This record gives sequence, C-alpha cells and structure tokens, in this order.
Amino acid sequence: MLTGQHLIAGHWSGGSETFDLIPASGPVRTFSVGTPTEVEQAARAAEAAFASFGYSNRAQRAAFLDRIADEIDALGDAITEIGCQETGLPKARLIGERGRTVGQLRMFARHIEAGDYLDRRHDAALPERQPMPRPDLRLMQRPLGPVAVFGASNFPLAFSVAGGDTASALAAGCPVIVKGHSAHPGTGELVAQAIDAARRALELHPGVFSFIQSGNRDAGQALVQHPLVKAVGFTGSLTGGRALFDLCAQRPEPIPFFGELGSVNPMFLMPTALVRRGGELAEGWVASLTMGAGQFCTNPGLAILIDSEEADAFIEAVTGALAEVGAQTMLTDGIAQAYREGVGHMQDSAGVQQRVGSPCDNRDATPYLFVTTGAAWLRDATLSQEVFGPLGLVVKVADFDEMLQVAAALEGQLTCTLQLDAGDINQARQLMPMLERKAGRVLANGFPTGVEVCDAMVHGGPYPASTNFGATSVGSMAIRRFLRPVCYQNLPVELLPADLQLFE
Repeated sequence: MLTGQHLIAGHWSGGSETFDLIPASGPVRTFSVGTPTEVEQAARAAEAAFASFGYSNRAQRAAFLDRIADEIDALGDAITEIGCQETGLPKARLIGERGRTVGQLRMFARHIEAGDYLDRRHDAALPERQPMPRPDLRLMQRPLGPVAVFGASNFPLAFSVAGGDTASALAAGCPVIVKGHSAHPGTGELVAQAIDAARRALELHPGVFSFIQSGNRDAGQALVQHPLVKAVGFTGSLTGGRALFDLCAQRPEPIPFFGELGSVNPMFLMPTALVRRGGELAEGWVASLTMGAGQFCTNPGLAILIDSEEADAFIEAVTGALAEVGAQTMLTDGIAQAYREGVGHMQDSAGVQQRVGSPCDNRDATPYLFVTTGAAWLRDATLSQEVFGPLGLVVKVADFDEMLQVAAALEGQLTCTLQLDAGDINQARQLMPMLERKAGRVLANGFPTGVEVCDAMVHGGPYPASTNFGATSVGSMAIRRFLRPVCYQNLPVELLPADLQLFE
C-alpha cells in the first residue's frame, strides 16, 4: 500500500504540501513534497546511524544488501505495475531492470565479503634503518559518512532508490538519504518500503536509510548543502547536475559530487566495416538509437563516417529503418518537451539536413535523423550536445584527417564506439589515444546501450559525461567513491579496525 509520504529514520510522515503525479496510465496519485525539514531530520538520523553502521562488519552489510534484494523481489509484481503506470515503460523492461537492480545488490554483497576493495597495505616497521627508522604503517579504506543519492528519471529501479549509488554506499558502510524522482514517486516508495523491511529484519539503526519524496528543488538543494552529508551520487541532466555540483563546491566544507550528466556516445564507422557491413550497422544503430525512446545515457546519438557511396547507402538504410519506427511514450512531459526543443535546435542549425522526423506532442516521441558535414559540426559546438531521445546525427567527414579532428573536438563521453574490420586497424590505432582520453568505455563492433554490472565496467568519463573522471557509477569499483584511505601509524593492534588487525 502506498502512503505518498517520506520515510525518515524508520517512520513514514508527510507535510501539508503535496503534488499530484499524472502517470502515463492509471490513476492520479498524490505525494508529499520534500522540504528542508525532512532533510534535517534524515541527515541527523544518518549521522547517528553511522556510529554503528560505519563500523559494522562486512558480513553484516552483505546480509543487508542480500535482504534488500529479497524484499524487492517479494514486491516485484507491485513494483512492476506501478512502474509501468508512472513511466510508460513496458512490463518486460521493468522486470529486466528489477533483475539488474537485485543482481547488483547481490554482486556488491559478494564483493565486500571478499574484502579486496579495502585495499589493505602494510609497511612493517624498520627500527634499525639509517639514517632514520621507519614506523609501522598500515592503510585501509574507510567509509565517508552519510551519502545523499538522487534518483534518476530514466531508470526507476537500477539508478534510483535502491540503484547502484545506494547499493555501493551501503556496501561501503555509509548511511544513505535518497531524494526520489518526481517521475516515479510510487515506484520509489515501494522500493523504500523494501529497504526499510530489510533494515527492520536485521535490526539495524533506523537512520541507515531515509527516503524523501521530490516535488520541488528545495529538498535537493538542502540535501547537498547539509553539513552532515559527506558525498552525493547523482544521475540526471547536465543543467541540474551542474547546479548541484556547484552547491557542493561552494559549501564551507566542499564534498565530492559524483554526477553522471550526459553523453552523445559517438560511433565511428570505419571505411572497411562500412563497405562490408553497412546494412547490418544501419539496422543495429537504429535499434540502439530508438530503444526505450532513446532515453538511455548511453544512447549512441552521433555517427561519424567518411563521405563516400557507402556512407550514402548507410544513411539511406538508416532513413528507411527509422521511418518504420512509430511514436513511443517518454518518461515525463518535461523530457518530451526538452526533446522537442532539441529537435527544433537541429532543424534551425546551419548546415544540418533533416532526413527523418514527424511532429510529436504530449509525451510521445518520434525518431529524427539529421545529417551534417564534418566542417559544419566543427564550427557549431552546440551540435555536440546531447538530445535526450531517439535523435541521431550523422557527421560526414571529408577524409580520415577530418575524422581525427572531430574526435579531438569531442567533449567527455561515457562511451566511444569503433565499428571496424581488420582493414581498419591502422586507422583505428590512430583514433585510440584520443578516444581513451574522451570516454570511460571504448568498445568495438557493438552498441553502447547495455552496461554490464561487473568488476571491469566503467560507467563515467571526463566532464560533461560525469563530474569525476576517476569514478564509475556501475561495477564493483563504484564502492570506492564512498571510501577514503586512512593510514594507521604505530597503533596498537587492539585499536586497528578488525579488517586490518590480522592483515600482514
């Protein structure tokens, strides 16, 4: 049963101010608006919980993550039903995303049980060393403290209340305060109920997790500025993320803001691959570009290829395939409006030709395809900005040298893709040093809409893809965002953390 309220330190409560969510389907529901008052209560409870949860053992935290996964699965049908109503996403997508969500919770549980993430080090004392002796030095990663997490619009489960940011912060030993997203407040509440059920079952401090509904920006601003919050995890727009990042930097005590903000995920189609597999690549790009109405942070919105007959054939194939794709429901009215504005900017840009597209209104989105030249793209920096939705831009460069110029001019990306065959290796080798500097993930002969949850994954990149190029929001390395190294010099063994006492 939904309450429409906030979960603050084990108690559901709501204020007088509310907002109504008009879903893609189903009934209109009313939810409480988050305020600085709830933020204050949640932050103080989280700080109180850190005294125990921050020093809990790995087995206890792993059990908590596993139990959260179990509780989410137990509410699976209810979560899927309301998630489909609120977002318009199909049932299969929500079921798959729930599997990803509980899977990463369980993966983090196994990862912290192994203990490698602690990065334990020991330099034994050298009392006889000349000219000066060396003290006994031990190092281990320790949790930061309370962490704020912002739910994402496009992933109501995997990047929201119990998503990767929450899972990795809890795994590290950090209490979490989640600000839910106004696009799916009911889905968020059900997941919060599951986390609280797991907390109660294991008798953990109630401040270990709080959930604050959205409704306006006041709660979010108060959350990143609260002095007890020590880090922030965010997935969302460049504009909103940059505003919160600036607030974090302007605090009397600046804190890390781990924001995943946006990416056009350029795809370089190399000449030999285009000759041999142009039709196949066109079909794959269209499928990736329009998946989920293009509402993926790894949506490949930019295709770069050398002007040729094969390039023209590729564009014709993409044009035909996109013309068969109908309208899709977007996550919110605001996202749909932003998509229409992005389309309008492309239509008004000099040197850009529209090949596919039809007007769309309300929450519907139809695919668009635009074509431009390398010279026009290099002149207009706005053509490199993300349009969140099923919009593709093909950049026809004059030659390989101009392709290198385009690669060098790219902003930071989550992904860069090479479509290549054996005959393209030499040119691809020249591109690689640039692509490594631009993206957190470089892939070949695939499409980036699919982020595997595993040890080797990096989901992040140089700004504006993310605000911290050294971090990832997916994979086991995500835990490191919410840890800091502490060195212990000449401490008695009895005073060392338990995980460091037996380490040599």
